[in-house]
Amino acid sequence: MNLRASRGRPGRRASSPAAPADHDAAAPSRDEHRLYVVAIGASAGGLDALEKLFAALPPDTGAAYVVIQHLSPDHKSMMASLLARHTAMPVIMVEDDMPIRANHVYLIPPGAIMHLDGAHLRLTPKSPRAFTLPIDVFFQSLATHYGDHSVGVILSGTGSDGTRGAGTINEAGGLLIAQDPDNAKFDGMPRSVIATGLVDAILPVEQIAQRIVAHVTNQPVPLPADALQPLVHTASGPESAMAGIMHLLLQAGGINFEDYKPGTVTRRIERRMAVRQIGSLESYLILLAQDRNELQTLRRELLIPVTSFFRDADAFDALRKQVIEPIVNGKGVGEAIRVWCAGVSTGEEAYSVAMLFLEAFEAAKRWPNLKIFATDVDQTNLDTAAAGTYPESIMAEISAAQLERFFVKRGNQYTVKTELRQCIVFARHNLLTDPPFTKMDLVVCRNTLIYFRNDAQERVLRRLQYALAPNGYLFLGSSESLGNLHTDFRTLSARHKIWQVVRPTTMPLDLGAGKGVGVMPPIYSRRPAAPRGRGAHSAVELGYQTLLKAFAPPPAILVDAGHEPLHFYGDVKRFLELREGEASLEIGRILPEPLIPVAAALLFKVARENASASADPVRLPLEPGGPPRLVRLSAWPVGEVEGQRLTLLVFEEVHAAAGAQPPTIDLPSETSERIEVLEHELAATRESLQATIEELETANEELQATNEELMASNEELQSSNEELQSVNEELNTVNAEYQEKIDILNRINADLESLAKVVASGTVFVDEELRLTRFSPDASAIFRLRDSDIGRPLSDLNHVLDYPDLMRDLRAALDNGTPLEKSVTGAGGRHYLVKMLPYRIPSSASRGLVVSFIDTTSIHEASRLQDILDALAEHVAVLDEHGRIVMVNQAWRQFAQANGDPELRHSGPGTNYLEVCRVGPGVADADFARRASEGLRAVLEGRLSHFTMEYPCHSPDEERWFVMHVRPLAGETHGAVVSHVNITAWVRRARADAAPQ
Repeated sequence: MNLRASRGRPGRRASSPAAPADHDAAAPSRDEHRLYVVAIGASAGGLDALEKLFAALPPDTGAAYVVIQHLSPDHKSMMASLLARHTAMPVIMVEDDMPIRANHVYLIPPGAIMHLDGAHLRLTPKSPRAFTLPIDVFFQSLATHYGDHSVGVILSGTGSDGTRGAGTINEAGGLLIAQDPDNAKFDGMPRSVIATGLVDAILPVEQIAQRIVAHVTNQPVPLPADALQPLVHTASGPESAMAGIMHLLLQAGGINFEDYKPGTVTRRIERRMAVRQIGSLESYLILLAQDRNELQTLRRELLIPVTSFFRDADAFDALRKQVIEPIVNGKGVGEAIRVWCAGVSTGEEAYSVAMLFLEAFEAAKRWPNLKIFATDVDQTNLDTAAAGTYPESIMAEISAAQLERFFVKRGNQYTVKTELRQCIVFARHNLLTDPPFTKMDLVVCRNTLIYFRNDAQERVLRRLQYALAPNGYLFLGSSESLGNLHTDFRTLSARHKIWQVVRPTTMPLDLGAGKGVGVMPPIYSRRPAAPRGRGAHSAVELGYQTLLKAFAPPPAILVDAGHEPLHFYGDVKRFLELREGEASLEIGRILPEPLIPVAAALLFKVARENASASADPVRLPLEPGGPPRLVRLSAWPVGEVEGQRLTLLVFEEVHAAAGAQPPTIDLPSETSERIEVLEHELAATRESLQATIEELETANEELQATNEELMASNEELQSSNEELQSVNEELNTVNAEYQEKIDILNRINADLESLAKVVASGTVFVDEELRLTRFSPDASAIFRLRDSDIGRPLSDLNHVLDYPDLMRDLRAALDNGTPLEKSVTGAGGRHYLVKMLPYRIPSSASRGLVVSFIDTTSIHEASRLQDILDALAEHVAVLDEHGRIVMVNQAWRQFAQANGDPELRHSGPGTNYLEVCRVGPGVADADFARRASEGLRAVLEGRLSHFTMEYPCHSPDEERWFVMHVRPLAGETHGAVVSHVNITAWVRRARADAAPQ
């Protein structure tokens, strides 16, 4: 499939990776036959999930699998042997610089951090004190080296390890899968990575294997045919489909991705098509039109919300030294520092800059007014940034001192403190279409320009230049440059992309650029709204201003919700008063003391009732040394602007009537005295109240100090809790491995017990001190054993064997490490074969013996019977119930060997003697053979008690006669004994006697 964007953009194969974090040129190799690497992160409860996953994975997917766990460095991992039981792939514990191969499973060893270096797995020792996240580390290296051929899987576990690394895999175009939290024993890690919104599939562990196989073997599943019918006319080819996708994205969020690099956009779309297993761009357009969730997912991935605190630490260190410290040292007390952080995503970069400024304030002992405007085009990202809550994995990005000062630990997350949060204003802003901020001391815009086309990059850079104050600073990403604007800036650090503006922008801002979309399919066309004119609005404003000048309104101050002035109207300075101390524009710091409580009461009343309010006149000296004047203060609600409630404070001087003199009041002396007493009491009450206030302030300071101590203690407890939680995860993993081993040992023990019951031999196990450790049931007949004898020396136990050297032979076999066998006799004339097999446990120095007592009495009896039969001159054979020969004597063997059967193939054990006696008609002596067969069968079937027959058996050299005797075997065993007695000499004598003399 060849995807082609609108306006003739070049196509790309569906296997090409997404743009990396910094620049297209840094993308990994795009060979579509490159190895897929599946990284599987698991922690507590992960063993069961891993076993189920690998049991479902076929051994020939062509991918390599790497398992990263939280392992205790103090315990040897048994994971290799445990997983090997569930997969046919080789399971290997990684060693440093090990090459990675397809259809292999690689395990992280305890006490190590693992990362990829090309096609090799590298190990570094894990610091016992440092907070490390092994899953994040490996995911990030995987994304760097394998791009869209990387697959990240998060299984059961606590905490948030893997969350940050998952973002890099998504950014590189790889596949992300999380275990369904309801299916996981511990859902912390799956829920944390799912919360990022970057996960491509959330599945029970039993279905993850199928999803991995489908991805690595490129098995697209096109939409069903009926789904294509409703909108099939909307796209006539890839170009129209791409234009339709662009239009849907513009409608969904007001962002024109035509300004983004076509390669980046195409790769992200191809990645989503691979995740959704859709085979054509036209089908994906239809899916976007029908599924708003998929449209939002694509939009979010195109915006690539991947960032971190102090991303590129060296660059931030250079920013601190070359920009932040000079800005702080150049500002006076109360002066404002204005910073714009553009494209902040989820806010980490803005908080990083704010931390550096606050640390610089502390070092310089200067506290200017810091205001950071942090903007992003995506409201979801801004909501996350404004909340200021991040996973515990940020511990790997921020120093311990910064964590303690600027963050509060809540559960397994960190939240920024008020000191840091109040420095930053988050706002939605589109760099390509919205007007820029102005008079900025520093503008930070890192790793955003790289996603724009060249013309869009220049437009954005013009806006950033326009936003800078004279001699302001610009901080870009490591792969970004100024392009044609390099002459307008002085380079402070070419390596870290830090510049200082030397001349203002020389081109007008094109604030309307980037809003249009190219040619759209007819179905998506919309009539644009007519633009609003500015002329009428300006005329109205001009008219109002003329009226205000003509009628001279009273002095007033416009204040915001924080009671800070926004604008002064008229000659308001007569009513203001500046006092010594810390500089502040808060309304309570610039009004004369008599007006402060009046203004506070009015502002409170207006905010509560949303109606105007006035106070009684207050006497106030308006000129130095002049008489006091009556001043009335009023407050008027203005309304809300950008979410802030505004209020107008109006000062009105109240004039007495012309010619009027202040009234003279004659009071009785008692009343005057009473007033004087009351004034003295009021002054004393005020002093008492002031003393009480000071005491309360002192108590409040003490409480604050106590609260800080409690917070420090709480943070220490949280730190201890984190360490315990980490140890607990490791113990959970070790416990799961041990439990698995226990289950295996229980199964082996059950197998051994069953085997001991089936095998008809007594077996005992002894340790290196020859103490009994276990025994089989048949061994009880030899040693008269009971379960309570476990642990006793074998020499203390009585046995029925005639074996005085038993203990000496056991010790010799154990010390020499060689097996030993000996035949002995026992009670009742029974015979035993004693076999001694020494063993050693590989993981320890423990030794032991397995001693088997095999009852060979029947073998001895059979041997004795064979000796008796061999002593007989007759040819004797023993048959079973079916007529098969089971035993012959020496005379039978010799006769068979002398008569054409040297190997006893036709007359030895195993031969059916009934078949031997059966011959066809016409053969010499056939009648004798038939009679012998019938007689033998009758005895075997129990119809005859015995059978005897005389028959000739001539050889080429001589005539021979034999007598055949058949008798059944005695006892329960069915069968017969056949004997052939040579009577040739007797027949010859009988013939000689009968011959005529």
